[in-house]
Amino acid sequence: MSPAPVHCLSLHDLTSAEVQERLVADGLRPAHTRALWRALHADLETDLGGREDFLPPLRRWVAEHVGRDVTLDNPALTLGVSSTDGLTHKMLLRLGDGQEIETVIMGYPGRFTACLSTQAGCAMGCVFCATGQMGFVRHLRPGEIVSQVLQAQRQLRSRGEPGLRNLVLMGMGEPLHNYDAVMQALRILTDPRGPHLGPSRITVSTVGVVPGIRRFAAEKQPYNLAVSLHAATDAEREALVPINRRWPLAELLDACREYSVSTGRRVLFGWTLIAGCNDTPEQARQVAALLRGMAAHVNLIPLNPTSGYGGRTTDLAAAGQFRAILQEAGLPCTVRQRRGVDVAAGCGQLRAGGPPGL
Repeated sequence: MSPAPVHCLSLHDLTSAEVQERLVADGLRPAHTRALWRALHADLETDLGGREDFLPPLRRWVAEHVGRDVTLDNPALTLGVSSTDGLTHKMLLRLGDGQEIETVIMGYPGRFTACLSTQAGCAMGCVFCATGQMGFVRHLRPGEIVSQVLQAQRQLRSRGEPGLRNLVLMGMGEPLHNYDAVMQALRILTDPRGPHLGPSRITVSTVGVVPGIRRFAAEKQPYNLAVSLHAATDAEREALVPINRRWPLAELLDACREYSVSTGRRVLFGWTLIAGCNDTPEQARQVAALLRGMAAHVNLIPLNPTSGYGGRTTDLAAAGQFRAILQEAGLPCTVRQRRGVDVAAGCGQLRAGGPPGL
């Protein structure tokens, strides 16, 4: 089959209702939708032309349209590398236009989590993040987000492992900067007739795009919200997270409270611990004051090294003291386990075309 034109509609961009609408518009009965949807999302099919279980009208539709005005998202796996502990696997995927993104599969006892990218590059410019250091290239379409899950499922299935249970949208890019495509992808991924991932097991991360948080709250999206905080004053946060100049802490925290009240769910706050920068007891007490009265959980994330930032990782003693102060103030707090750092698959280390290590 020859490559599809770049203007083709991808079936992976569509919900099951939209797939049915397309089939009906082309003269097929709605009943064909179930077989096509199952092939795409349960069987992880990459070549619809070989489906002998399709009834003749659907086989004719595939022969007439797929590869011409309709296509599939099937990014090429150009590199796969596993951490030395065997629990983290990073995939470098090449999209249809040649752009590259990274997706990470993380194994835990009895479950697997995928960390998805939502953009090629990122416009937010966080100084300690490899994706922010490379700059913004473009948004991903819904199908390009969905296809990362399908590729991860293929990898797990080939190893005889159970499928994904959790998703975190914390890879390359800012999810709320690509809001519509992200929410469309999540509608597809949570469809009971398709991937059927539980909304409560999906976390959408943001560095603090306030309009996106407010929209997320107003729409009562059923997914968890994670907010990268990293500093307790505007001056300190602006040095690490440049968009704080546009949406300062007071405005950000108001939006987070709005989300918590609207949805009844707590906000997950991320705090990257950087030695001598934001890991002091005084800063821990400032965090406790900032989040007082909010339904929140703080994840402390020891800094992962990147070539574009010279900060050092906080030692375990300082991390433990920071956590203890927050817990004493009544804030649930976890020091996140470092995963995949040896293959640059850790939080903040993803970038297009990067080597498997540092």
